[in-house]
Amino acid sequence: MTDPKGVCARPADCLTPGVAYVRGWAEGKRAADGLAEMLSAFGLEVDLPGLKADVNVCGNGVVILGAVRPDAARLLADLLTTGLTAEMAWQEDGRPERGGAADSSAA
Repeated sequence: MTDPKGVCARPADCLTPGVAYVRGWAEGKRAADGLAEMLSAFGLEVDLPGLKADVNVCGNGVVILGAVRPDAARLLADLLTTGLTAEMAWQEDGRPERGGAADSSAA
């Protein structure tokens, strides 16, 4: 089964000519590295040893978290909730979204 963005598509074990697997993997790698950097700031890098980039059969980059301990998952959820709450409060104060008002890259 594949979700609308193709994340649930099977991994690219067999490559198809013409599919940009390297580009997709590089996108996943940048995202995984960025997540690893942020998680490291909160001391979670050891709790997510399976964090890595991959690419699916459609050529879409994906980030694999791997096996996660329950307390690490709760902490990650708390960090996401805190960040989203802070961002919503920032926007309610009349401040522009991150990236500035001219940033139309949110998709």
